[in-house]
Amino acid sequence: MQCEYFGVCGSCRVYESGYDEQLRDKSDGIIEKFAPYYKGNIEIFASQPQRYRYRAEFKVYHDEGTVSYAMSKMDKQGSVKINSCSIVSQPIANIMTSLLEAICEAKIEHKLFGIDFLSTQDGEVVASLLYHRALDEQWQALAKSIASKLGVHIIGRSRKQKLILSQDYVTERLKIGDRDYRYVHIENSFTQPNANVNEKMIQWSLAQFDDIGGDLLELYCGAGNFTIPFASKFDRVLATEISKPSIAAAKRNMQLNDMDNIHFVRLSAEDFTQALDQTRVYKRINGENFSDYELKTLFVDPPRSGLGDQPCAFAQRFDHLLYISCNPETLLRDLEILCTTHKVQAMALFDQFPYTHHLEIGVKLTRKVLS
Repeated sequence: MQCEYFGVCGSCRVYESGYDEQLRDKSDGIIEKFAPYYKGNIEIFASQPQRYRYRAEFKVYHDEGTVSYAMSKMDKQGSVKINSCSIVSQPIANIMTSLLEAICEAKIEHKLFGIDFLSTQDGEVVASLLYHRALDEQWQALAKSIASKLGVHIIGRSRKQKLILSQDYVTERLKIGDRDYRYVHIENSFTQPNANVNEKMIQWSLAQFDDIGGDLLELYCGAGNFTIPFASKFDRVLATEISKPSIAAAKRNMQLNDMDNIHFVRLSAEDFTQALDQTRVYKRINGENFSDYELKTLFVDPPRSGLGDQPCAFAQRFDHLLYISCNPETLLRDLEILCTTHKVQAMALFDQFPYTHHLEIGVKLTRKVLS
């Protein structure tokens, strides 16, 4: 990928040697770090080298009567104005320039400081316009006109204000194996940014559950990105998440995909452990008893902080564990605990963020057999 802002814009931190060599270098580093836990073949799933990011946030820069997009500089000293971005999805790239031009033509750029985009592979786009001022009915009328003209969903945001002109979500379609899954992705909530790599990550994860059966427990389920396809592999899926909007979206996604064997529970991972062990009662679960689930498989996709001591101890109860990590350092820390009782059976690397040092890691573990 060629980009005139390489080395200046802080979005892409690595820009030398080309994408293939960059991926090889960071993969080699991960393989070396994890050698004490796994020496088998590690699958590496590459990204598209450009137009891969389906969620993006831009600053809006005002300078002597002109308005442009901007990103933080590589050295974090101010911002760099940009005319285009090669990593955003094609739907976002198609709308960026015309949207900003239309905003300026309608004269609603005053105190606009950012634009966030959320898109799908099928071309649907939500654009959130972020302001340092209250938005009135005149703004709504002008923004609605722009949305209709450009075929984009527009949301206006300012302090304590969110104006939804049509809808605040897009409906993504992911192809996993021979089936299409649909997901409602809500503006300003977490979604996997690289749709193509996300499909590969789900497909690999599904394959790790072949011939296991029983019921699945998933912690940190979000809006059901993994949960929905996983339901085809198990009798029942019990999935937990602390975020109320994510749980609402997950239930909606379950209905979109005609799944009826998933039960979503709004509890943190720590709270769920207490509820499962019946050491604490939570009104929101309406007295439900989880003891009738045949839970021998656990899936976790935690935040960058990883699991930690107590959740790892809980994870060690399960015969099968699949762990997706966005932070190699916390995964290494957790494996030091988990591998006292479990053995790594498979690993994979997923390049969600080309031109950075980040890699997502998938690890499958099974309980060690005592001799």
